[in-house]
Amino acid sequence: MQSPNAAQSMFGDRARRVGNLRPVTDNSPAIVVEQLVREFRKGPRAVDGIDLAVSPGEIYGFLGPNGAGKSTTVLMLTTLLPPTSGRATVGGFDIAREGSQVRASIGAALQEAALDAILTGREHLLLQATLQGIPKATRKQRAQELLERVGLTEAADRRVGGYSGGMKRRLDLALALVHSPRILFLDEPTTGLDLQSRTALWSEVARLAHDEGMTVFLTTQYLEEADALADRVGIIDHGKIVAEDTPANLKAEIGSPTVEVLPADLAEGDAVAEALTRFGSPIRGGRGSLTVQLPGGEAQLAELVRMLDQAGLHVASLHLHQPSLDDVFLAKTGRKLEGAAEDSDEAQSVDAPPPGRRSRRGR
Repeated sequence: MQSPNAAQSMFGDRARRVGNLRPVTDNSPAIVVEQLVREFRKGPRAVDGIDLAVSPGEIYGFLGPNGAGKSTTVLMLTTLLPPTSGRATVGGFDIAREGSQVRASIGAALQEAALDAILTGREHLLLQATLQGIPKATRKQRAQELLERVGLTEAADRRVGGYSGGMKRRLDLALALVHSPRILFLDEPTTGLDLQSRTALWSEVARLAHDEGMTVFLTTQYLEEADALADRVGIIDHGKIVAEDTPANLKAEIGSPTVEVLPADLAEGDAVAEALTRFGSPIRGGRGSLTVQLPGGEAQLAELVRMLDQAGLHVASLHLHQPSLDDVFLAKTGRKLEGAAEDSDEAQSVDAPPPGRRSRRGR
């Protein structure tokens, strides 16, 4: 019978094998990467000399398209793939020389959840607890705690083969948390999930970082996911990090918001365009709309509406467009991210951040 999670089993190094772990202090980064390279034979560099640092308790979003180098980076940081060159430490341990200590410090939920269809959710957690060296007296309690945390108590004693995709992802997250790791790696954890399942997982990830101080390294190709969860975002493309900052700062680099105005009477288009010149040079759209940037930010929207009203100009619609991470990605790479259109559509129906979202912390 297969292990409940082939990748996870590598992280079951018992404490007696690795000795005492050196604690990561609040002042030292949880993850440090210096000129990390992974080159495959007869292929391009999947990861091409990247540098990054992640603080304890931070959610770091690693954003990029398929093939950009996200998963390869995670495989190296979790010691599942040796780097070609460069250096990285995770939890204060060198990924090349102190692999056992790294694995004892981290949890990982990778792209493919290697679950056994015959075992129940509870059996997966009990087996994982055994592999992690958790005392027998506390295994059942720990399994029950995690089942409740990820919302699988009702399905706990059902075989995993009957689980939905979202349930499997939540179980995989629980398996990564069995030994209470300091650092959690999530490699595209919500790919293919419906919005409800994605939001539930976001809530738990935010809670882990906010309430428990866990460091989370999250790879994703969903713009909305990175924007909702990450304290900072690193954008990787063709193996190189092309931008890194908080989502708010990255979007601010692109510029101020724009407003699109569609006159109720297209014959008034020239008059509306003339009025909008007070804010900048309006750009005409294909449907007769006019778009202008608001240099003073969204606070100028009320001023614009009053001005149009005072001029007796009526509009059929008015839309405020904030800079998005899609705009950032387009500006940095010259192309759109594959998941951008899907995220944009879903965002229209999501007005509030996921439960448990915390305020941005400057780092």
